[in-house]
Amino acid sequence: MVGNLFSDIGFYLQRVTWVSIVDLVLVTAAFFAVLRLLRGTQAFGMLRGIVVLILLTVVLASLLPLPGFSWLLRTALPAMLVAVPVIFAPEIRRALDRLGRAGLMFSLSAAPTDVERSLEAITAGAQRMSDRSVGALIVIERETRLDEYLETGVPLDALLSSELLLQIFHVNTPLHDGAVIVRGERVAAAACVMPLSASGTLSRARDRQMGLRHRAALGISEVSDAVAVVVSEETGAISVAHNGRMIRRLDSSRLRNILLAFYRPRPVRPLPAWLRRLLGRPRPRRAEAPSDS
Repeated sequence: MVGNLFSDIGFYLQRVTWVSIVDLVLVTAAFFAVLRLLRGTQAFGMLRGIVVLILLTVVLASLLPLPGFSWLLRTALPAMLVAVPVIFAPEIRRALDRLGRAGLMFSLSAAPTDVERSLEAITAGAQRMSDRSVGALIVIERETRLDEYLETGVPLDALLSSELLLQIFHVNTPLHDGAVIVRGERVAAAACVMPLSASGTLSRARDRQMGLRHRAALGISEVSDAVAVVVSEETGAISVAHNGRMIRRLDSSRLRNILLAFYRPRPVRPLPAWLRRLLGRPRPRRAEAPSDS
């Protein structure tokens, strides 16, 4: 089977012409444009998983004689082609609308100084609200855009500051009920409605006293890569939710360190030892301790 696969690949490579190369380039450009449109949405991770699953099943069906599995794959493929537009309908509609209004938009990440300034404002505001037992829910947008939740609130587009956060979440003000969405160094919207967590993380006895703010913080962290900062109205405790998990009882210094950790660039890890040997690269030398002299 493997020999036949390599012979088929060689057969096709011998018949490659400039027309087929142009055709391949156009198909690649089309896929790249679709991925750029879906980048930053919740559908991007789901689409990536579907592509990986399809590739694995195709390779498995081509390497092994599996007639039943091959029949199932051929039968399910038309249904998947119909289901994909239905599943990704909101993301496709927003992407086409964005393309029609402004063309392909390439988002630029904020500068490190702007990120630190924003996180400092969030940390200071959370600490001041904690001291006064003012409830708050601050959602920090990262790569996944939160446009659908931003539309449920009141647009602000105001420069982020601790005083602004304290004013928004002050008791009995029109915008205090809901979440604030922070995009870059600006408050994009306030009084936004967040999805409630459905994972049962807060169903334990010691966590049942948490209210809707904590459940909404977990909910938005389960459906996106956003970071949610919660201030309890009853106890003044500060918590952070990310990736469906919650870190509780934080002070201002720990909150600042945790938020900075989410935005700190990942270090480049060296290649594994087996891959270095395969590529013939020398093993990195360890730093020798200075000798006392």
